[in-house]
Amino acid sequence: MSAVLDRPATETPGEDGFLARVTAWVLAVGGAVGLLAATTLTVEKINLLADPDYVPSCSINPVLSCGSVMNTAQAAAFGIPNPLLGIAGFAVVTTLGVLLLARVRLPGWTWLGLQAGATFGVVFVHWLIYQSLYVIGALCPYCMVVWVVTIAIFLYTTLHNLRRLRPSSRLAALASYHSFLLVTWYVVIALAILIRFWDYWSTLL
Repeated sequence: MSAVLDRPATETPGEDGFLARVTAWVLAVGGAVGLLAATTLTVEKINLLADPDYVPSCSINPVLSCGSVMNTAQAAAFGIPNPLLGIAGFAVVTTLGVLLLARVRLPGWTWLGLQAGATFGVVFVHWLIYQSLYVIGALCPYCMVVWVVTIAIFLYTTLHNLRRLRPSSRLAALASYHSFLLVTWYVVIALAILIRFWDYWSTLL
């Protein structure tokens, strides 16, 4: 009675059970890592506001430079620092992940709400990726951690919901390739970063 997911009876227990466990771990661990990164960014932002000469711990070189990113309008896209949105969102994600690991059955509306939040998050993250690469011209290491976990959270939340709501659909079948999808997504972003800043990376070789 304490099933992890609110699943239709037509699901395949073995395969969907594995996806459920992976999703729970991604939400719990990914949410915690994202929460830590967002909290660290908030502290760094506060230190920068208190002392304009402060050099954030994640300002490593001309490309990997949190300070360059924090001082832009994109760092507060909705009028408040982006990390504050991350703290709120990742706190919820972490809580839901822990509940799933504790084998709590979440109602369907919770999954729909998580899907909406994850979709907003992944769209926002890709806007920030574009801004960092092609407008600001600098990367924030802690922000990149947020990119990584947000993509994973969105992917596994989406795959889970597809299997839960439409277990026999072709889109739901993509769950079998979850690792390939995630790695491919990361590789595409890594290549974009490599190409965009190749002039700098090549000086390090």
